[in-house]
Amino acid sequence: MKFKAQIMTEEDVNRVLVRISHEIIEKNHGTDKLCLIGIKTRGIPLAYRLAQNIKKIDGTDIEVGELDITLYRDDLTMVAKNPVVSQTKIPFPIEDKTVVLVDDVIFTGRTARAALDAVMAVGRPARIQLAVLIDRGHSELPIKANYVGKNIPTSLNEVISVHLSEHDGHTDVCINEK
Repeated sequence: MKFKAQIMTEEDVNRVLVRISHEIIEKNHGTDKLCLIGIKTRGIPLAYRLAQNIKKIDGTDIEVGELDITLYRDDLTMVAKNPVVSQTKIPFPIEDKTVVLVDDVIFTGRTARAALDAVMAVGRPARIQLAVLIDRGHSELPIKANYVGKNIPTSLNEVISVHLSEHDGHTDVCINEK
């Protein structure tokens, strides 16, 4: 892939996550019965960062879970011959709670659809919301994020690369060309 441009710096990412944290609190009228579930891989550290921000803003510890949607994908056979399945870690009940699914990028909506199925297999929340750092367009399903850090219209020849210090050693968002 060929580097095209950096579209967010670490400071931009941090600022957007603070804004999304405020929006989550505001839309849900506080943090009562609220939990965050990060979608593997980069949604997980984003969920923890949102929880830290919410604690700074509201003083409340928000439960955070980790979701592996591998077995719920509709393209599982195209992903890999032997896909690697990680463990889903949701060590708290989700019944009657507002679950905010967290991911780095929404593209076709298929990951979000798989995450919905995976969450429903765990329990029955009162409601499910979706928070994403980047919405790049090209939805193939009627799924829309409730919280979006930045809308970045892209061509199908472009790829959004989210780098987070927890996985990549640095934090930024770049756009690359195939």
